[in-house]
Amino acid sequence: MAGTTTVLTSNAIATERVAGLSATAWRRVGIVALIVFAVVLPFLVSKYQSFQLTQAMIFAVALLGLNILTGYNGQISLGHSAFFAVGAYTSAILMHRWGVPYWATLPPAALISFLIGVLFGLPALRVEGLYLALVTLAMALAAPQLLKYFDSWTGGTTGINLKKPLAPVGLGIDRDRWLYLLALVVLIVMFWIGANLLRGRTGRALVAIRDHPISAAAMGIHTARYKTLAFGVSALFTGVAGAMNAIVIGFVSPDSFPPFLSLSFIVGSTIGVPNWASDVSDAAPWAVLGLAELLFIYLMPTGIAGFFGPRIGRWTTSAFTLRQGRKS
Repeated sequence: MAGTTTVLTSNAIATERVAGLSATAWRRVGIVALIVFAVVLPFLVSKYQSFQLTQAMIFAVALLGLNILTGYNGQISLGHSAFFAVGAYTSAILMHRWGVPYWATLPPAALISFLIGVLFGLPALRVEGLYLALVTLAMALAAPQLLKYFDSWTGGTTGINLKKPLAPVGLGIDRDRWLYLLALVVLIVMFWIGANLLRGRTGRALVAIRDHPISAAAMGIHTARYKTLAFGVSALFTGVAGAMNAIVIGFVSPDSFPPFLSLSFIVGSTIGVPNWASDVSDAAPWAVLGLAELLFIYLMPTGIAGFFGPRIGRWTTSAFTLRQGRKS
């Protein structure tokens, strides 16, 4: 009975209209307003701040990829800096050696990262938990050395210098703000793809495997296939972020992708993009990140969304109940 009441309340909230608009319509209005604000924001701040915001959006795409693998499928990865490097070097090599337009390097970077993620996901099926984390950490440690070895393609230790793209003729904006807008478009597209993927059958299968792998297999879910797919899709998102990072920075080198970058992704998936740590302490940013991570784990063990989501839901339900009481 209580479950039925909850469902009825949720349905009533969804159909309740405020100022002539339903909850779904208000949600869409909020999303549009947020996008408009994001488009205007780089013109309200300095060029350096625009660059920082661009970096934050690029890392947000990478964090989304890691969240698909770890948050939704339960596979721990400490090697996503390698996928980030794959995307970055794919974009850099195409631009530097063959003169491919910067925007046209994003699909190849996504495809190659996906294929490498799938190939790595197949042997990773044999291990899980801490052992999988150690295997992926080995990948993160090996990636910079491999990039130095194939120096005829990657430029070795000196890396590859790229010319940062200019805004299209007619827009009348500087390079930094154009790259911000480009990163914003990529962020919106990738989050839209991720949301549609996770809301569908694939997302439900990933969560089922994470929570109850034996039950998921008993229900006919192909565990190996979906685990491998999760690795591939996660690598795809991270590779796109790496390609955008190469375009925005205008330089790639093996030392740009240390294993600590993977740890930054892990921390970022909990507390957000960790650019602010250096502002707090230039001498010990990792100490700041470590303390912040411990604090968030203690106060918000289910993450920011898991902490605020139920509370917002209870507040909405209470507001609706009060509104209905006043009507009656």
